[in-house]
Amino acid sequence: MSQIGFNKTESGLLVPASRLLVGGKFCGQHIRNGRVIDEWEDHNLVVNEGLNALLNIMFNGSTQITTWYMGVFEGNYTPVATVTAATITSASTECTAYASATRPEYVEATASAQSITNSANRASFVFNATKTVYGAFLISNNTKSGTSGTLFSAARFSSSKAVESTDELLLTYTFAASSV
Repeated sequence: MSQIGFNKTESGLLVPASRLLVGGKFCGQHIRNGRVIDEWEDHNLVVNEGLNALLNIMFNGSTQITTWYMGVFEGNYTPVATVTAATITSASTECTAYASATRPEYVEATASAQSITNSANRASFVFNATKTVYGAFLISNNTKSGTSGTLFSAARFSSSKAVESTDELLLTYTFAASSV
């Protein structure tokens, strides 16, 4: 069997032989004292574990993962394709210094125009300590620092976010697929 080549693009992975482009992005707002002090958009890496889950659920009868959660990390870390749910918390130094007892749920709307997002219900992280946040991830486990489940994607922000106690980060994740 021949190996299908792919190209990494700013928008995701392009598989020319299949005419398929898939990818995602994290968008965020940093709010302090009720004011937006920063906004950003960063493309993510859909990790191998996430790609395998996607393929197995769609084409191999694996059980659908019905609920996803968002996490943030405070380590100066750049995600790699081989990171998993079992390793993301330690590799990235997951940040747990926020008010919620669990990771915020990713509440997505129905897919439309080959895209799915939580833009109508962004994940909220209200911090209870001063931290530097370097990135975010999407995972099937709601437990802070939990290492089971499936990691779908992760991104290092283009610039770190210096948060203070009571600051809020609002995060949106959008995943899209298209024929090209």
